[in-house]
Amino acid sequence: MKAVIAEKPSVAREIASLLGASEKKDGYLTGNGYYVTWAFGHLVGLGMPEDYGISGFQKSSLPILPNPFLLTVRKVKKDKIYTADAGALKQLKVIEHLIDRSEKIIVATDAGREGELIFRYIYEYLKSNKPFERLWISSLTEKAIKQGFDNLKPGSDFDGLYQAAQGRSRADWLLGINASQALSIAAGNGIYSLGRVQTPTLALICRRYLENRNFSVQQYWQIQVSHTKEFIDFKSLSKNKWQDKKLVENILKSIERNGNTVTVTTVETKNVTEQPPLLFDLTGLQKEANKKLNLTAEETLNIAQSLYEKKFITYPRTGSKYIPEDIWAEIPYLIRALQDMGTCKEAVAKVKWGHFNKRIVNDLRVTDHHGLLITDKIPSALPAKENSIYNMIVLRLLEAISQACTKEITDIILQALHYDFALKGCKILQPGWRSIKGSFVDNDAEPVQELPELKKGDELKIKDVSVLEKKTKPPALYTEAGLLSAMETAGKEIENEEERRALQNIGIGTPATRAAIIETLFARNYIQRELKSLIPTEKGLQVYELIKDKKIADVTMTAEWEVALQKIENNEADAGTFQKEMETYAASITNELLQTSIAQTNMPKLVCPKCKKQQLIIRDKIVKCPDEVCNWLQFRNVCGMQIGIADVESLVNKGKTSLIKGMKSKAGKKFDAYIVLNEKAESSFEFEKSKPSKK
Repeated sequence: MKAVIAEKPSVAREIASLLGASEKKDGYLTGNGYYVTWAFGHLVGLGMPEDYGISGFQKSSLPILPNPFLLTVRKVKKDKIYTADAGALKQLKVIEHLIDRSEKIIVATDAGREGELIFRYIYEYLKSNKPFERLWISSLTEKAIKQGFDNLKPGSDFDGLYQAAQGRSRADWLLGINASQALSIAAGNGIYSLGRVQTPTLALICRRYLENRNFSVQQYWQIQVSHTKEFIDFKSLSKNKWQDKKLVENILKSIERNGNTVTVTTVETKNVTEQPPLLFDLTGLQKEANKKLNLTAEETLNIAQSLYEKKFITYPRTGSKYIPEDIWAEIPYLIRALQDMGTCKEAVAKVKWGHFNKRIVNDLRVTDHHGLLITDKIPSALPAKENSIYNMIVLRLLEAISQACTKEITDIILQALHYDFALKGCKILQPGWRSIKGSFVDNDAEPVQELPELKKGDELKIKDVSVLEKKTKPPALYTEAGLLSAMETAGKEIENEEERRALQNIGIGTPATRAAIIETLFARNYIQRELKSLIPTEKGLQVYELIKDKKIADVTMTAEWEVALQKIENNEADAGTFQKEMETYAASITNELLQTSIAQTNMPKLVCPKCKKQQLIIRDKIVKCPDEVCNWLQFRNVCGMQIGIADVESLVNKGKTSLIKGMKSKAGKKFDAYIVLNEKAESSFEFEKSKPSKK
């Protein structure tokens, strides 16, 4: 018998069906010489400080440098205590039983760093020494699974991958546990969390927020001129930007007095070739879905994972935008399969057969998995959000295999008096890939106007002239799409060429983990949403002020780690040496943080509204009375909204907050309300009185 271990039950069922293991048992399927079982993600992980006999946050215990590291069954929090997850324990026993009864293991966890770690930690925890082979696939279609089983690889081929995954896991533990405990002890007020990717990501958000908030808006004026020639209306804009409105108005009058004409001084025409976009990797899909559908990175990942498990798309947690040469032959079949799909018919009809663009084919640029593709299994009906994401992947594939778009761009300078006015024209010569969606300008680009034939020396009548009032714009706050881009391209300013190159196609975090990092920042109460923007909370800014100049907040550290981990993965560096370096850094950042303190600035001194005696304790999640008899408590997160210090002060002193907008009911409906205190200091909602409508 052979034991096949998948990462999830849904994947195990697909594999079992193909292998003929159709008999259902508790926690596995069997038949035809196979046991097919599964993990539930990470069943086994690194032990926590309490597993080493260290309870609570003790300064004397830091830094914690385990030797050896302990592995424990996944734990869940129950009544403030972490205990072994009963479901994980049960499934682990099933896996152990099946391994004992088999002569060989086939590893079918996801083909990547984390998938390798999930199996190896189980294997190590069970102290198994059974031989194992690796199934390495990018799709769950029948064809891909069959090919994978025909080409099983020796488990030892992936030792480097495991050592890199283990090194990353241990380094994150050393840094996360020690730095977080040190900062929490130094603060003496609540739990704080730091991490290798989490902290530089928080720094990105805080830095941009402060740049935006401290930006000094400057007012300026430009002159816009309207023209007509050959029945075409078009506009030009002054190249000058004036800070003095009076001066602009005087210039405008001078132009009008000067015969109301402009002269063409320069005409520059050039042909521009726009190559089609590459396939989506996960981050690219998350960015597009955030811009177009306002989905969070985590929502997009979950939808893509569901489509993958239904066999409609290839493996979504990919960091590549390319496909290998051997997949190229399948592309025409995928396009043909789309011809019967109603929503895609029109787009597929625009594809030029016999002229497919091979730009997406590059064996050297394919990482663990190739770029996102659909499979030959075409859905007949999908839930709305899954359908939108699926169509996004389809359209991107059709664009990617289409020819380049060529445009004729004309830049023209006109002159009135001695002032220059600029305008741009665009003529589509070959629509190419842009015909798929029928969109010839990117969303954030200026709309390009059609122009008549203009040549140097032409004089144009001014149809209308006006002054436009404008303002300089601060750096935009990050949306999730913007933050994902920043995480993806982090490190381009790094001076060390090797580190910069390491981050060139990686950034901070990986495509598979970026969504979780953003969600962690929300869970830690470091950031919050303001419409589509991500902004730091008071707590997030406090942490940033403390760590902004430290290595832990710098993307360079991640670059150094990624260089080392890539070398370990390729068997070019020693994992033990890397761990020693991580221990040294964890010890130094711990000592640094223990010597700092988070200033509890601007915290008002508030008297308990219930007992009227004690001074309230203000924390990031609660405001409470220290008197256990009184026990007055107010949560600061109410229906999904964080209550700021000003509103806490207003509630305690005046019995009412300002109007808090965007709270969510249990049913998911948004509402606005005041939080008010009654005579017993109990809080409730008060809704805005609706204004009487005029009849």
